[in-house]
Amino acid sequence: MKNHFRIKKDSNCVSEFNLKKKMMILSLLFSLFQVSGYAISSTSTTVSSNVLQTEIKGQVNDENGMPLPGVTVLEKGSKNAALTDFDGKFSLKVENPNSVLLISFLGYTTAEVSLKGKTSITVKMQKATTSLDEVVVVGYGKMKKKDLTGAIVQVSPDKLVNQNPQTVQDILRGTPGVRVGYDPSAKGGGRIQIRGQTSVYTASNNKDDKYGPHNDPLIILDGMQFYGELSEINPDDIAQLDILKDASAASVYGSRAAAGVILISTKKGKTGKPMVSFTTNTTISNKSAYRKVYSPEGYLKYREDWETAQTYGVNTATGQYEAFITGTVANGRPGYFSNPNDLSKWGITEAQWLAYQPTAQTVGKSSKEVWGARLGLNFDPSLMANFLADKTHDWSNSSFRTGINHDNNLSISGAGDRVNYYMSFGYLTSEGAIVGNDYKSARSNMKVDAKVTDWLDLGLNVNFQDRSDGDITPSLGTNPGDNNMMRTSPFGTFIDANGNYERQPMGKNVSGQNYNYYYERQFIEKETGYTTLNTIFNAKVSLPLGITYTFNIAPRYQFFHDRYFRSTQNPNWPAATTGVNRNNSTRFDYNLNNNLTWDYTIAQKHHIIATFVQEAEERRFWSDGMDAYNIQPSDALGFHLVNTATMANSAIRSNDTHETADALMARLFYSFDNRYMLTATIRRDGYSAFGASNPYAVFPSFGVAWNFKNEKWFNWDAMSTGKLRLSWGKNGNRTLADPYISLANLVNTGTMGYLDPSGKALELKYLALDRMANPNLEWEKTTSTNIGLDLGFLNDRITATVDAYRASTRDMIMSQSLPGFTGFSSIATNLGEVQNQGIELSLNTLNMKRENFEWRTTFGISYNENKIVSLYGNMVDIKDENGNVIGRQEGNDSANGWFIGKSITQIWDYRITGIWQKDEWKEAQKYGQRPGDPKVANSYTADDVDAVDADGNPYKKAVYNEKDKQFLGNSNSPVQWSLRNDFKIYKNWDLGISMYSNVGGKSLNSNYMNTFNDASLYKFNFNPYVNPYWTLDNPTNEWARLDAKGPAGTPVAPGRLYDRSFIRLDNISLAYTLPKDILDKVHIKSIKIYASVQNVATWSASKEWKYYGDPETGGLATRQFNLGFNFQL
Repeated sequence: MKNHFRIKKDSNCVSEFNLKKKMMILSLLFSLFQVSGYAISSTSTTVSSNVLQTEIKGQVNDENGMPLPGVTVLEKGSKNAALTDFDGKFSLKVENPNSVLLISFLGYTTAEVSLKGKTSITVKMQKATTSLDEVVVVGYGKMKKKDLTGAIVQVSPDKLVNQNPQTVQDILRGTPGVRVGYDPSAKGGGRIQIRGQTSVYTASNNKDDKYGPHNDPLIILDGMQFYGELSEINPDDIAQLDILKDASAASVYGSRAAAGVILISTKKGKTGKPMVSFTTNTTISNKSAYRKVYSPEGYLKYREDWETAQTYGVNTATGQYEAFITGTVANGRPGYFSNPNDLSKWGITEAQWLAYQPTAQTVGKSSKEVWGARLGLNFDPSLMANFLADKTHDWSNSSFRTGINHDNNLSISGAGDRVNYYMSFGYLTSEGAIVGNDYKSARSNMKVDAKVTDWLDLGLNVNFQDRSDGDITPSLGTNPGDNNMMRTSPFGTFIDANGNYERQPMGKNVSGQNYNYYYERQFIEKETGYTTLNTIFNAKVSLPLGITYTFNIAPRYQFFHDRYFRSTQNPNWPAATTGVNRNNSTRFDYNLNNNLTWDYTIAQKHHIIATFVQEAEERRFWSDGMDAYNIQPSDALGFHLVNTATMANSAIRSNDTHETADALMARLFYSFDNRYMLTATIRRDGYSAFGASNPYAVFPSFGVAWNFKNEKWFNWDAMSTGKLRLSWGKNGNRTLADPYISLANLVNTGTMGYLDPSGKALELKYLALDRMANPNLEWEKTTSTNIGLDLGFLNDRITATVDAYRASTRDMIMSQSLPGFTGFSSIATNLGEVQNQGIELSLNTLNMKRENFEWRTTFGISYNENKIVSLYGNMVDIKDENGNVIGRQEGNDSANGWFIGKSITQIWDYRITGIWQKDEWKEAQKYGQRPGDPKVANSYTADDVDAVDADGNPYKKAVYNEKDKQFLGNSNSPVQWSLRNDFKIYKNWDLGISMYSNVGGKSLNSNYMNTFNDASLYKFNFNPYVNPYWTLDNPTNEWARLDAKGPAGTPVAPGRLYDRSFIRLDNISLAYTLPKDILDKVHIKSIKIYASVQNVATWSASKEWKYYGDPETGGLATRQFNLGFNFQL
């Protein structure tokens, strides 16, 4: 922004606005995020020595009574002003003892104080609800909120400090238009999306990331592109986050801005004495939601019901569907699988119950042993022995724990006339709710800005992190073939007779999934982590006529190590595939830019900011690894010695990549009289990963705004802010899993046999092409339009922002199938189109403000939907029921679940309408099913066939195929809302309550089918997850019988649709700040104690989802109790 200084001259007409004062002013303005304001020196401007002056002394505090340094104290009607020092004190000489003083500070309401002859005053500043003069980072510069033409939202971490946000995602969660995932691990975090998924491209080079980074927003840290992950940034070091959501705002970063941009600004020092701040947090983390397995009693009842379900059938005498039917496994023997202590309901005695079997099978055995054998517990002798001895173990309890987390942060900051500095160090140790889920991170940050001369500023920002990034936890896979310690039978052996962990807890007769984490953990070593060094160097040169030149460069080093050892001393692991995996990689990235900015104001009405940017970027990656197996003669040294591995069993690998990019950008901002604003941008980007024919693309945008509240004819006093915004722009997306995707690729696919000149057979390795080159591959482009309205009422006690948008992504990076004669199955190319549209509303209110009570509310809601407009362009015939062609349309991709006119995350599958009940057994037979099996909608009946039922009656037999599948909903929640209430009570107490909700998301799950014997889990006596399964005595319509099956033509276990909508009471925090008058006596600036609870409660729309876990994560969720302490000097 251009600042105009009016300088008072002395009697000799010599300006007293000397170099020293210039330096002081510029340093102050920089520390206040370059907000426009009056330029003043640290002492009041000198007036004529002939006029009698009165010295006014005062103290300025914030609403909590804490001193405010750097506050402007201005004599109204003049330019005579002063600044408060570090302790909030000021001294100002005035000519009129009855003058009025204006006290102003960034983020606070300006106060007017009439002196009325007083020479000493104390002023308490009140925070402004919102301020159009607040500075927003817009990319390659900063602007005031009142000048914005694009959709930009600002988030301040200070508002959440009492709840101890552990990650950047914790700060962003609940922001309208920003979807933040929930990660319950020790590391935390979660995926971020801005305004939904813009592309079907989800490729990733991380096997654990099924979504890929293509639809993730671009991260800008202190003005430079950030290549790391958000865990590297300490939330305690963040001053503010600005989110660029529309194309006009984000187009300055055209190359990766299609998915939005998040700009992170870190803290700086404040003018005055150095400030030391220490914060410590201790957090207890517990499992709050997850699937449960049965207790020993429930386990036995489950097995009883499973076996009893095999006896269900039609009683020919009564015509009813009953248990223990003749001809089934129990052969008309009621109560055969029942507990011998609970036979009264069957009207039989224990002797009769034993007589169901030949005497030779029961003689010498207790009733309990007979019962156990009937339930299959005799599959392994160890299980039966434990059952008879009532020896049980809680395997779920051994899989989870109470995690203890410690987060300590120390910072030192300050600013003088020429240097502004901020240094911090943080150390985090975190234990997740799952045993072994541990995370450690050491983070430090140093930020120094120096004014070398009145025209040169230099800056340095160094961010360091060393973190663990891999652990060894019990396997909790939910698929039938997965190892899962929770599913071990409660009669499995945890510790053997010698006090050692049992290797085969289910006994020697069970093969596969017979797993004890604690036994295997003894034979594993793992060291995995990253060390990162992210740096930013900048230089700023101030030129005449409001022109500034800035040079920025951000080199970044990343070192990764992964050392994993499994010992062959574990008999479960064969030597040929057991040993050491060592992987190392180094990444070096840098990006630089040269900026030229002209900021000029003409006649105090025409404000012009012209920005020109040149950028260059290079990324290099080197990795190598080995699998060293069958280490001889011993692997006792673990991963420290691998050179004696057997080469025939081992492997080596490497991977190197090199990427370059460059860009040019020009942006023009024009404002007339703070009423009409225009922003126009054009950017040209080039990237090495695209085809040789199309490495460059151009991204234009513009935005206009009308501040109608500033019109002279607008006289509605109740409205304090009113601005209409409209923007349009085009952005690109270059985030690819493989930077060589446009090139042909050479790979080793094995060996080939050859004969040498002597006729001897040779087996040689060879290279072959596995990908066809596409020199025409080009940028994926997103064009979007945004219209917004900013409103404020009652001096901005109530503010609201509404945005509606529509975006269209074309030329998506897709894999197109190729005919077989080409020798390749597919080629990467540009195809298709996806549309995104939505609306966002945010509302901030100051509900009540009293001397000892204040209540503020923040509410946000957003709606987003996307639609596939085009895919591959292949046209297919549209046929009627008789097979006649009645038109043509573009074909779908049902294999990937992509359909023209539907959402990317649309669910297309069979619809489950209920469960067959026992009085519907005849109808169920027509579908080849039984009572307790799921009813599947037969939505397409044209291909049904004629059939005759058991009674000789004709009927149409359903034929199931893809024609019967339906569009069932969207797996992404289209609606999200958040609500936060903040209370200030008796000045020293702060209470915050926040909640958020996802509405409309759906998912399929087939666990309701209770097909637990997949992979022989029931046969081997594993323990299933708890659910209220269907039985004759529990005729639920939500859960199928044990070992249910779908009708012929459908999957064995067709998924059921669940509503994943929920409301989460996310956080309750309470903080107490010790009174200032007490702390002043011991020369302490501030002491605050606070406590919070994270994930207090969750309410799910589906009453059945509680059997699966948390509705947001689909499984595990944790509840965290935090106690924190902040100390400032």
